[in-house]
Amino acid sequence: MKNANELFAALLELADDHLVLGHRLSEWCGHAPSLEEDLALPNLALDLLGTARELYASAGAIEGRGRCEDSLVFFRDEREFRNCLLVERPNGDFACTVLRQFYFSTFMKEYWRRAKMSASETIRGIAGRAANEASYHARYASEWTIRLGDGTRESRSRMDAAACELYRFTGELFLSSDAASACERDDLLPNRAAIRNEWLEASSRIIEAAGLDFPKEEFFLEGGRQGKHSECLGHLLAEMQYLQRSHPGAKW
Repeated sequence: MKNANELFAALLELADDHLVLGHRLSEWCGHAPSLEEDLALPNLALDLLGTARELYASAGAIEGRGRCEDSLVFFRDEREFRNCLLVERPNGDFACTVLRQFYFSTFMKEYWRRAKMSASETIRGIAGRAANEASYHARYASEWTIRLGDGTRESRSRMDAAACELYRFTGELFLSSDAASACERDDLLPNRAAIRNEWLEASSRIIEAAGLDFPKEEFFLEGGRQGKHSECLGHLLAEMQYLQRSHPGAKW
């Protein structure tokens, strides 16, 4: 298959994004600020993990080395993960979790919408379901952004801090690796840079509706696509991969 190596790598980047963010959201189970959110956040996590599974399965089939989704998740080291830095950021308080979800899902909503026109039938199939879920995630995060930004003095202060802290990690959403760029040229995946203006417009509209100031950060952090991560990812993977690495091949 032409572009097989590039498509494998590009799908792995997307899968890692969804896996890591899904794991982060799952950490709220039993710790959310209300019973409703204690149910909502793990459900968002399940959506993300479902998309990740489809992407890993497709990537493994393209690679042709017999690696299944479990192998790609549990037996790669930190430097082999290609997720963007935004999704690995710690949960922090509820404001941080909401803003991280808002920035990511607002981007993915448009990304998956465009991916439904991919030249690849496999990607069109994944995008068909993922687009609906990303749209719901974006709406959920947008509503909480407005609710907290337009809430108490304390909630507004925390949202302001989270918006500025996390915004510097958003630039990586619009950067394409060499593998992703090759897939974009062949109309397999949407062009990330082309989504930036729409993302800025949608994000600024919600931020302003929340009564917050849209961040003016001009320096963005990157490196996740090259396997250069913060120590946060190492701690996350140590927890997530422990059982499989301790008992390889174990079954319930």
